[in-house]
Amino acid sequence: MRAVLLFLGGFAACLSLIVLLGAKHSPTKAKATTDRDVYYPATEDLGKDEMRVVALGTGMPSVRPKQAAACWLVELGNGDKFLFDIGSGCHERLAAQKIPYDYLNKVFIGHLHVDHMGDLPSLWLGGTVMNRLVPLRIWGPSGATKEFGTAASMQKMKEMYVWDIGTRSGVIDFRGGELEVNEFPFNGINEVIYQENGVTVRSIPAVHGLDGAVSFILEWNGLKFVYGSDTIPNKWFVEHAAGADIAIHECFLPPTLLVTKQGFAPKEALMVGTQGHTSPEQFGKVMSLAKPRLAVGYHFYNDFDTEPEVRDRVRRTYDGPLDLAVDYMVWNVTKEEIRVRMSAVDEEVWPSPALKKKIAPDTGSAINFSEFTISGALGFPEVTQPIFDEINEKYGTDIKPLFTK
Repeated sequence: MRAVLLFLGGFAACLSLIVLLGAKHSPTKAKATTDRDVYYPATEDLGKDEMRVVALGTGMPSVRPKQAAACWLVELGNGDKFLFDIGSGCHERLAAQKIPYDYLNKVFIGHLHVDHMGDLPSLWLGGTVMNRLVPLRIWGPSGATKEFGTAASMQKMKEMYVWDIGTRSGVIDFRGGELEVNEFPFNGINEVIYQENGVTVRSIPAVHGLDGAVSFILEWNGLKFVYGSDTIPNKWFVEHAAGADIAIHECFLPPTLLVTKQGFAPKEALMVGTQGHTSPEQFGKVMSLAKPRLAVGYHFYNDFDTEPEVRDRVRRTYDGPLDLAVDYMVWNVTKEEIRVRMSAVDEEVWPSPALKKKIAPDTGSAINFSEFTISGALGFPEVTQPIFDEINEKYGTDIKPLFTK
């Protein structure tokens, strides 16, 4: 036993010596992050000619822990960041990217289904307490009539959350609560809807649900990103996605799996899976015509028993470069290569610091409680006042509690 302990002790000493010697030659951060097989958010700079695409929602309208609903983050080497769709459940995946919220202020919505805009209220109002101090900018299509358009939807959203807004106004720095809504015609064909800082975003019509669905094309520095949102195969996508560096298009479960895995009736599976959405075979046909550098299919439950059948059916009509997306997949795109990895996830992520100095809220504009509600409040001054005293002393402020009785 003594011999074993001596051996272990000697081994530990040698190991410590190796560590100490190795520490003198520890690699720099830049070298340490080179060629990682996993993407660790907030640790890698983008090259000046590089695009990074992160899948934040790749699943079905019914979200699940593995896959949120539609959302894609595009980051460019010039510092710009764009969100394409903001579907239910994607906000937590966005938070895991550890990006200051002031940079996450451009959202392009393909259509107004909940699985493509369900987390917009969370990003908008939740972002105000996550240190976003700039307006949230929204781009979305018109509808067949005014009430079906993005602008009307955003106005109704403001009305729906009037209580939430009322609790924040005059309480926090609420500059991030401003919405800038940019509605554009849904029937514009390759029309420019955004052009800033060398980046151009165009829209093309999509065929999904009702009039008022679109797809997006982002071009920057010789790179081309195309996002279909939801659509069945259409001529606009085939034409304008041609030659894209990365083309993302829905690739729904085949009707067979809609019946066996989701309990659809056969007619329902056929209509939803091929006439309302795009089947794997249809997806493959679209990509065989558009011929992107990389085709990416999404919008299905991507599991060990579904992915092989989806992939096999795509390969019946398309033999080019293909990825079938799951949440947290990451693509680094340059003119020379497209690299795909998975993103690491920090489940204990906190908000990044504000990028500008916060302004003290104008408490005079706060909505007051009624006398009835105030009569029920227990201020516990013997507990609360010392907390205020601690903060006031530490930061040189003179803040007084609202409830003193």
